[in-house]
Amino acid sequence: MRNKGVIHADTEVLVPFFDVDTLHVVWHGHYVKYLEVARCGLLDKLGHDYNQMRDSGYAWPVIDLQLRYVRGAVFGQRLNVRASLVEWENRLKIDYLITDAASGERLTRASTTQVAVEIASREMQLASPKVFVDAVQKALS
Repeated sequence: MRNKGVIHADTEVLVPFFDVDTLHVVWHGHYVKYLEVARCGLLDKLGHDYNQMRDSGYAWPVIDLQLRYVRGAVFGQRLNVRASLVEWENRLKIDYLITDAASGERLTRASTTQVAVEIASREMQLASPKVFVDAVQKALS
């Protein structure tokens, strides 16, 4: 069962022509880009975006990505991409829901998992850095 997450951010995406195939359906690989846009919105809401992560000495590579396609998005369709923070203390896990912005129809579910890697040593951290955990706690309060 999916966790609703403790905080979420919604991002609207208008499907551009260059993301679709000859049938005007979004090519499956472009959904990853939509997730990234929503993830950046969530990190902005947390007050700890990718620049702040880097400046604090950590990179956060994606180590797992899951996608489940329900219905294909099409050229010109307005999408709502919701990114929900599920885990943050030992890793960064975000669940996503892509829906049609007008009807709310579910199109895609996804999740990503990221881990902190200390930039200087290139070592994976077994727990999220305090600076990130503190940012999440601040956003939740």
